[in-house]
Amino acid sequence: MTRLERDDSDIIERIDHEERVFSGKLVKVNRLDVTLPDGRPAMREAIRHPGASAIVPVDADGLVTLVRQFRAPIGRVLLEIPAGKLDHPGEDRAEAARRELREETGLSAGKCTHLTDIVTTPGFCDEVISIYLAEELTRGEPDPDEDAFLHIVNMPLSELTERVLRGAIADSQTIIGALMAQALLKADGHGA
Repeated sequence: MTRLERDDSDIIERIDHEERVFSGKLVKVNRLDVTLPDGRPAMREAIRHPGASAIVPVDADGLVTLVRQFRAPIGRVLLEIPAGKLDHPGEDRAEAARRELREETGLSAGKCTHLTDIVTTPGFCDEVISIYLAEELTRGEPDPDEDAFLHIVNMPLSELTERVLRGAIADSQTIIGALMAQALLKADGHGA
């Protein structure tokens, strides 16, 4: 058995009690009373998030469509793949990704391939983002949420991945999505 395959029962914390301390529009903050593996009590804070989907739209010419938008929690504009939260519990994650693609860019995907699911900040948040590759794109008109202000940017996927590798992209879902899309398209012989 390798270290990655070992029994982890000796490091599992038991959640004894969970209490909601804040409910916001997007997230809920809970206090967790836990018992540590050595039997001592401890307190954890957990942000409960509904989950999200993100999508890497790559056209037949190898161009990826991105959005630039201001992110208030960090006080800056980021270049990102289209993404958004799930509208309701149990929403199909691929359909959520397709919806966000249409709303933010006006694009529709003829083909949507699941790339991965990421856990964004497991030290304090349960958010899971499902990331997809969108191909066979058709253009329409964007219809962003009324509180979403963004600019659409097109660039070769190879340029985006080069930006990722030199540290010029900060958004984790964009970093992972770009690298995985590039690898998948290259493996499929698209030479992206």
